[in-house]
Amino acid sequence: MNIRKAELEDLEELLEIYNYEVEHGVATLDLQPKSLRAWRRWFDAHNVNNHPLIVAEIDQHVAGYATLSAYRTKEAYETTVELSVYIGEKYRKQGVATALMAIILEKARMDSTIHTVISVITSGNEASVKLHERYGFTYCGTMHEVGFKMGAYQDIDNYELKVGQDLEKAAEVLDAFPKREVVPSFL
Repeated sequence: MNIRKAELEDLEELLEIYNYEVEHGVATLDLQPKSLRAWRRWFDAHNVNNHPLIVAEIDQHVAGYATLSAYRTKEAYETTVELSVYIGEKYRKQGVATALMAIILEKARMDSTIHTVISVITSGNEASVKLHERYGFTYCGTMHEVGFKMGAYQDIDNYELKVGQDLEKAAEVLDAFPKREVVPSFL
């Protein structure tokens, strides 16, 4: 298994992994498969700033991927990222998620712009819970019946992991991030 930065030529395999879960599982609460065009926008939002996207490659195929994405759009959240790990169906229970988790969390710890890693897990995903607990994530609570998928309301479990800097460093980080124009969506 080779863990590396995702490249544009991985896009279709990344999309296939994600859309499988959209159509067959509840790890994502998306209901409609993503298009290649939409997935390209998602891809372009990664491997910039503090949002890495890495893949696990087995026999020259993407077996799974891990990302650190924006947690929220408000500027005060810039030092918090949301973790996602998705594994292709035929590569599950082979240590791929564990390998990706180790590398993506090491990247988070080495990035001085990251303080907290958040993970939102659809309740009942015991393998994901065990993986997060193995890496030191703390359970923060359950939000009940927040999504409806697969004929049932779904709960989500929230986890956090502190990886980064002190208050002084956080202020420096926020000052260094490019300022964004925020336009309310209702305008």
